[in-house]
Amino acid sequence: MDMNAELERRLANTRAAMGEHGLDALVVAGSEYSGFEGAVTYLSGFQIVHRYAYVVVPADGDPFVVFPAEARYVGEHGQTPLEQVFHARPGECIADRGRGAGWRRVGVYGLDYIMTVRDYTALDGFDLVPFDVEFDLARAVKSEAELASVRDSVRINRRGFEIWYEHFAPGKTAAEVMAAAEEWFVAAGCGRLTMNMVLTGTDAFARPEFKIARADETLGGFVLPSLEVAGPGMHWVEVSRAVRAAGAEPSDETKRMLEAYVEYYEIAKTAMRAGATCHDVHRAVARGFTERGYHLGHVTGHSIGMTMIEFPKVGEGVEVELAENMVLSMHPHAIASDGEGCLYMQDTWLVTAAGGVPLADLEMDIWVR
Repeated sequence: MDMNAELERRLANTRAAMGEHGLDALVVAGSEYSGFEGAVTYLSGFQIVHRYAYVVVPADGDPFVVFPAEARYVGEHGQTPLEQVFHARPGECIADRGRGAGWRRVGVYGLDYIMTVRDYTALDGFDLVPFDVEFDLARAVKSEAELASVRDSVRINRRGFEIWYEHFAPGKTAAEVMAAAEEWFVAAGCGRLTMNMVLTGTDAFARPEFKIARADETLGGFVLPSLEVAGPGMHWVEVSRAVRAAGAEPSDETKRMLEAYVEYYEIAKTAMRAGATCHDVHRAVARGFTERGYHLGHVTGHSIGMTMIEFPKVGEGVEVELAENMVLSMHPHAIASDGEGCLYMQDTWLVTAAGGVPLADLEMDIWVR
């Protein structure tokens, strides 16, 4: 990837969105602690290893990155061509620059979840505008270089699921099985960019709660691994399937949920086309679940990129139109009416003019081991 050219493209898209909303500047927050480091990498090329950072994009002038002073020797700072500033209180640095440049209306990506309180209070006096949705929409359509990174992450994640499947057996601990997949993810270049969980229950169904794979939990005959990783290019993807032991028989409820999953998987191949709204896609893929009496306990799908969950989401009332080369994670979380059984499987899809393309191309079924 030509990083300088890619950063210029991303900056141009960002500034176009800023212009539409009359911003004098945009502050993009990222934090390794919260898992929101990808927005900083998107605009700067720098991967946060520890602490947090802000990329500041003036409407006029060069962008720069502000780090807390204690982060000077954390991370590879040569990764970014942008000016770097280290300050005891980054918000004060941004405010000083803004007052000097005459900024008034300042957009903030991460105002609700990422920006630290001390930096927020330092920006008192500016008209702060939440800009999460607008920034995510500006980066939702992927370049060819980004799609190459997405496909590499899918390759890694698909193989990770296969390894999880190969190591699964009732009686093993959840941590023992996940460790085999995590070893592959780290060896393939994911580093710490993995967020992998399991949904466990009985031999016949899984319960809806996502859990960290623990060493003190022994697996039964039916498990839903939730595998979410970002490869070396830092594009997150999600790929997984339900797995059962050969001697475990799924409940009738689980089998009906699988029928709805098979229907969704085929419908998405035509419904998830450029020009369709997220609302329309949600209605189309959710119909098989809702008609069977299930509710969806997790968002049906969402844009995914260098931050794991980005806008737009695929859900009720979201009228954002899909465009070619958007990448969506889809994972209907079907939950039984009694709140006990569920089915949850993940795919990363590419939006095309004709419809959705599942990038991992795994058989949509409960895999038998």
